[in-house]
Amino acid sequence: MRRLILAIALPAIFMLSCKTTNTAVAPSADKRVLQFSSDVPGYWQQRVDYTMDIDMDVDNYRYNGIQKLVYTNNSPDTLNRVFYHLYFNAFQPGSEMDVRSRTIKDPDGRVADRILKLKPSEIGYIHVNSLKQNGVEVNHETVGTILEVDLNSPIKPGESVTFDMVFDAQVPVQIRRSGRNNREGVALSMAQWYPKLAEYDFEGWHTSPYIAREFYGVWGDFDVTIHIDKNYLIGGTGYLQNPNEVGHGYETGKVESPAGDKLRWHFKAPNVHDFTWAADPDYIHDMLQVPGGPMLHFFYQDDPEIIDNWKKLQPKTLELMNFFSSNIGPYPYDQYSVIQGGDGGMEYAMCTLITGGRNFGSLVGVTSHELAHTWFQFVLATNESKHEWMDEGFASYISSHAMNKIMGRNQKNPAAGSYRGYYRLAASGIEQPQSTHADRYEFNSAYGSAAYSKGSVFLAQLGYVIGQENLSETLKRYYSEWGFKHPTPNDFIRVAEKVSGLELDWYLTDWTKTINTIDYGIKSVESIEGGVEVTMERIGLMPMPIDLVVEYSDGSQDQIYIPLRMMRGEKPSKGIRTILSDWAWAYPEYSFKLPRPKSEIKSITIDPLGLMADVNRANNSFD
Repeated sequence: MRRLILAIALPAIFMLSCKTTNTAVAPSADKRVLQFSSDVPGYWQQRVDYTMDIDMDVDNYRYNGIQKLVYTNNSPDTLNRVFYHLYFNAFQPGSEMDVRSRTIKDPDGRVADRILKLKPSEIGYIHVNSLKQNGVEVNHETVGTILEVDLNSPIKPGESVTFDMVFDAQVPVQIRRSGRNNREGVALSMAQWYPKLAEYDFEGWHTSPYIAREFYGVWGDFDVTIHIDKNYLIGGTGYLQNPNEVGHGYETGKVESPAGDKLRWHFKAPNVHDFTWAADPDYIHDMLQVPGGPMLHFFYQDDPEIIDNWKKLQPKTLELMNFFSSNIGPYPYDQYSVIQGGDGGMEYAMCTLITGGRNFGSLVGVTSHELAHTWFQFVLATNESKHEWMDEGFASYISSHAMNKIMGRNQKNPAAGSYRGYYRLAASGIEQPQSTHADRYEFNSAYGSAAYSKGSVFLAQLGYVIGQENLSETLKRYYSEWGFKHPTPNDFIRVAEKVSGLELDWYLTDWTKTINTIDYGIKSVESIEGGVEVTMERIGLMPMPIDLVVEYSDGSQDQIYIPLRMMRGEKPSKGIRTILSDWAWAYPEYSFKLPRPKSEIKSITIDPLGLMADVNRANNSFD
């Protein structure tokens, strides 16, 4: 195991480490994250604080856990039941994840029928051995990946209760996101590994079974202690509290390792809604300080084929961190870790797990996307199961712009790939509305395109609708107002309305709740007295405002804007343009006059920048 520190000065708070001779200070127990806006009127959210002690056996991949959970009911409702997620139970033959993977029309190749073939020693499980509510045993039943708990006494509004749980678990062979011994040989990818209290919000309980899709969690503080073989190095969520005890020469100059074959790693993570860790005996650990920002940590295997790319990744990650912080809002924690593990790329609190055997471009790309999720899911904590496009699509959009910048791609439309993905989806015949629950898509491919591609186009096209400067301001205001909360699609579009002064409910409805398409065309250009009459047609059901460019044979141009009546206004423009009368959606055709003879018109083009997701651009021009 080796370690490189790329920093001039170490901050008072940072996370995990390996061999070094430097000295560091353990983070303060009361360290908090940045706080953003004041409370949103009428908004509330639940609170849960975890204290867990885990004893890990790396020989049989089993662990025992003690969990103390303090749950605060901030809702106006009295709760008679609570629910926990037991995600590891999905990795058993006959589970809902197993059956769904074998019956969906286009199964994920990482899962397919692999769960069905697991042996008893390879499955995953979480067994709840005892559960107490305020010190008294409470009735509970495990149903698939959900623990159903009937409370001894209801939890009243404003009341806090303590749940004490004893459980044991087995880490499954790595199949999807979590598990042991992934295809690159990382020993433990510990995501969704603990009994996790389900979210209760204004819509009620969210207790979807785990079938390999998305997540939703309760905000709180985590205090986690992990006992593990002394040869293993851990990376993940939280700040390490006991650097002088973990061995490996951890930044103290003096190591007080306890006797025996295990070390005790103690972490605290303030104000997160998840806790993830990974461990391996062959990790290299590098650190890089972001000036004025967090400490970046990199955990990857001592493999000559990947080391060079992982070294080059580190300054690029610093650039990404700065890009996202500048274009969305400040990163709120004091560390972030990029960790080799998992089965591809997946975001978690204060860290990501990614596979490491990639070319350099792919390694930077996956890091960019997963780091972007810190903003769009781990601070702006949408319900991924219901609004997966808000985290996947928004992360894809901002990541494409970040990659365009730091990799020097100089693309006019960094989201062009997302547009192509959406066009394929719209033409596929299998599209479902983005309001579809993540688990209910008929095809995996339709889910992926709706969440990633169409979700990214939602933002890129919104810039076309309200103007790029308004979009940039919307993202920043959305972050500051809804950080550390659970925003919905309507919360986002209301921010965009407030920033732009435009009415946008139509945009949210048509794009996310229907599969209506955009298709505008130039129907005719006819000579009339004093010029020409241009007739346009709306072919698709989804309305849009229209940008037009008219080019003349003498090289001059006219910029023309046709407002959409239901927007009740126009997007701003820095250039000179002609604003025509509104086009009401119910009218399938719209005509206007140009005071130049047809012979002088070289071309007329709808949306020359290609930011409107028109599914048939063949009819967008006259020339």
